[in-house]
Amino acid sequence: MKQYEKIKVKVSGEQYGRLESNVTLACNNSEIRLPVSWHLSHSTVLPWHQVTPNGSLVLLHANHSAQGTYSCYDNSGRFLRSIKLRLGHPPGRLTISCQVPNHTHVRCSWVETVKTFLPAEYNASFSNGKEWSPCIVDVTQKHCDVVHPAFWQPIHTLRITETNALGSKNTTASVKLHELLKPDPPESVLVKELEGYPKKLLISWRFPSSWPQHDAFPLIFHIRYRPQGSMFWSEIYSLDNSIVIWDALAGHLHQVQVRTRDEINAESQWSEWSPLLFGRPWEDYITPEPDVEPEDIFTLPTKSKPEASTPKSRGSKHGDEGNLGLVILLVLFSVVILTTIFSLIFVVWMRQRRRDHATKQELTSMVKMKSIPI
Repeated sequence: MKQYEKIKVKVSGEQYGRLESNVTLACNNSEIRLPVSWHLSHSTVLPWHQVTPNGSLVLLHANHSAQGTYSCYDNSGRFLRSIKLRLGHPPGRLTISCQVPNHTHVRCSWVETVKTFLPAEYNASFSNGKEWSPCIVDVTQKHCDVVHPAFWQPIHTLRITETNALGSKNTTASVKLHELLKPDPPESVLVKELEGYPKKLLISWRFPSSWPQHDAFPLIFHIRYRPQGSMFWSEIYSLDNSIVIWDALAGHLHQVQVRTRDEINAESQWSEWSPLLFGRPWEDYITPEPDVEPEDIFTLPTKSKPEASTPKSRGSKHGDEGNLGLVILLVLFSVVILTTIFSLIFVVWMRQRRRDHATKQELTSMVKMKSIPI
């Protein structure tokens, strides 16, 4: 069995290759004596390959499993060269999106359409149509920032270049700042009751902290509210940072949200809605007085009777109401019975009267017949 020396003769460093393609690793040294042998991470087991007459190793249709450190040895086992192989893809086109939270800041981010599996560098620049300025890149977050852009220009151009060991790719995108302007949601939204007003709510908020506090950049606010459980929102607009709702539903919990937009630029976008808040209008809580029966006024107070007197009086009250209902029911029942009896008497009387009339008619007929001469 051959012993392979681990003497560092010549190291070429890293080599990059495309996935699913043929990758050639050269063992090009003048001292090489054919044949040579290749090891992958100190193992003689190699991916699908072939060795050329000059000692180069050709990996066929290399995939991720072919990555690693390859070492080249001559016929005597002497170490000649070591190469670290990394596989991936060249850069592809980027998907770019930009956010404009105010008039002084633009942030653009991107997503790779091709996963390269290789480290990359990014270079970004921003143009107002006349000159290019740098877009400060954050490689880890994959975004870049532009400060104080020329907002009065209708269209800007962003160019991002991605570069890795297998190549580079430029991606450009047109940016319309006035259409992308979208403030952050209002902050510190509060919902308060107004004492003495059961149908009013006070809603207040603060400008987004990312929005410049300057009269040159006014905001308009959109407030919506509804009683909890309702499907329909009531809406109102304001230029101030507080408002009073006059038509709240008394005694009900309400849901409230606020969003904002640049007042002057009608093509700008509304911010996202603020988190959902809850508030209830002011309620007048009146403690009910206990019912007191007249006879209890002259009763001497004791420690135990006051607690039992209230339920007793209420019980008697409910009892009186029940007795009254029973009396009314009995009276109605009596009326029905009497009506039925009188009806029967009237029917019997009418029948008897008809019989008497029929008898009288018979007697009259008999008398007339007797009076006729034979």
